[in-house]
Amino acid sequence: MRILFYILAIVIANVVTASFEPLNMGILLIPWGTLFIGVTFILRDLVQNQYGRTTTYKVIILALAISAASSYLLGDTLWIVIASAIAFIVSETTDTEIYTRLRLPMPWRVFYSGVFGGLFDSVVFVIIGLSPWGANFIPWAAVPMAIVGQVIVKVILQSIGAGVISRIKKGI
Repeated sequence: MRILFYILAIVIANVVTASFEPLNMGILLIPWGTLFIGVTFILRDLVQNQYGRTTTYKVIILALAISAASSYLLGDTLWIVIASAIAFIVSETTDTEIYTRLRLPMPWRVFYSGVFGGLFDSVVFVIIGLSPWGANFIPWAAVPMAIVGQVIVKVILQSIGAGVISRIKKGI
């Protein structure tokens, strides 16, 4: 079920991002799919915790293929599909490797690996996909705030996920 939820969250993130205009909160620009992408880092950690690192990388490759296909089928530009794929590879690998190497209780591993994975996901996707280097959806002046908006949401989600895991581990 963990693998299914992980892949489903990725597909939902693509559908939501393609279907709705980004949330514009003052100077922050946040695609709605960011809510689901932030959750995927937690779900990926749960997959790794149950199945191990090797299987997790196999699942990441499968999820990457499904994500790219769904993004393309939803009508995203080639730049968005490519940016999404590169951001996915970088962020999921970062999350996996940090989660593997940290010698902390699971909630902290989930938090730190997700924060760094989410940071790389946001930076890579916005610069390659949305900036003038990519699909040119936002001007350079908006790039920092688009990144910051996504990072804030992902950090909040990692905090919630780590808190929930901590409570479950304590049996509360």
